[in-house]
Amino acid sequence: MSVMPLTPQQCQAARLARDGRFDGVFYTAVLTTGIYCRPICPARPPKEANVRYFPSAAACAQQGYRPCLRCKPDAAPAPASSATLTTAMGQLNAGASVVQVAQQLAISDRYLRKLFVTELGVAPKQYQLYQRCLLAKQLLHQTALPITQIAFASGFESVRRFNDCFAQQLKLTPSAVRAQDSGQTAAKNQPSLTLNLSYRPPYNWPWVCDFLRARAIVGLETVSAEHYGRQFYLGAEKVSFVALHQTEQCQFQVTIQLSNWRLLIAAVDKIRRMLDLNANSFFIDQALASAAPTIVLNAGLRIPQFPSCFEAGVRAVLGQQVSVAAARNLVAQVVANLGERDGELHWFPLPERLAEHSLDFLKMPGQRRDTLRRLAQFCVEQPSANARDWLALKGIGPWTVDYACMRGQGDTDIWLSGDLGVKHSLAKLGAVNDSLAQPWRSYLTVQMWSQL
Repeated sequence: MSVMPLTPQQCQAARLARDGRFDGVFYTAVLTTGIYCRPICPARPPKEANVRYFPSAAACAQQGYRPCLRCKPDAAPAPASSATLTTAMGQLNAGASVVQVAQQLAISDRYLRKLFVTELGVAPKQYQLYQRCLLAKQLLHQTALPITQIAFASGFESVRRFNDCFAQQLKLTPSAVRAQDSGQTAAKNQPSLTLNLSYRPPYNWPWVCDFLRARAIVGLETVSAEHYGRQFYLGAEKVSFVALHQTEQCQFQVTIQLSNWRLLIAAVDKIRRMLDLNANSFFIDQALASAAPTIVLNAGLRIPQFPSCFEAGVRAVLGQQVSVAAARNLVAQVVANLGERDGELHWFPLPERLAEHSLDFLKMPGQRRDTLRRLAQFCVEQPSANARDWLALKGIGPWTVDYACMRGQGDTDIWLSGDLGVKHSLAKLGAVNDSLAQPWRSYLTVQMWSQL
């Protein structure tokens, strides 16, 4: 049996209020219609006697319910879950197998299956399959991609398998969904597409925007009061995106440029991680309030992620013992000298480029340049290694590794007690009990930065 994150009374109050903070935390299934909805569904609320609550959309589908066509559960934020399960869901969404995910998390695949059933009510493979169907439904609603391309972009190996699975999971056919959006005109070889990526409020976009703007690299990233965009690699594939924040809709309208649409699942998952859209700030902030009861917290802070752990490591090394502005200038030099470019667009250089270069254009101690080359060579030889393994490298210390884990691997439980900014905040505001913030101490770190 799955374990609901909330009591039925809490779910009832949230759905009647259409509270966006609980969007994706639970789903409402209606016995009389056979339909399941998000808590924010604009339809007239059904009677409580006719309602059942589930912790995930996949759990609703497993019980035979079909998705609502008004609130479109395919556009809901990711399910609220533990840090381990959140990482597992992201890797499954990106196409990894259950065995691969278990190995990456250093747990058994049996325990991983138990985790999914306990928290989401479904097995990991069923969750993965259903998420692919929901992504396909979103693409059918929001883009003009042909159905055949949508099948492959959603992670299916054949159109026949896609059609069968879609009909089985959603009780709909792809052509019927496309027909509902009569304004969509299919276009072959579409160079870009636009999707709406939702999040649960609160999301402190002004702070995230300022944080990104202070560290943005010209050519690699663009930032304004309304948007964030950048380029990154998915393997050897180049990806470019622009995310436009839409406050009232609690979402980002994201335009993605990608030549191989089979990588769309991985690209969308990467963008969600980079903007930290899967976090549940409502619950995280409650934990932080317990850890720092005397501090007025900035609600809804998120942790912007780098697209690769290697980039996080390079930026951490370049940022040691210098200001944010000085570190940005050093990173800009690395991108300008070693990064690939297409017109005015730049990509952060791959490890191979740094490993083979003298880096003499960087005006910094030679030992630090050597550290960068050692890090790059290590990432060339062991591309899937954990950042914790970097501690064996000369010149790499705990702060660098922790920073890379937090902003490159999405580790939610990093307390940078030795960070200069954290120390300054603690000196001004007083001590905090970081153990009470587990497993969200990375957000406590960011909270301390925001207090400066």
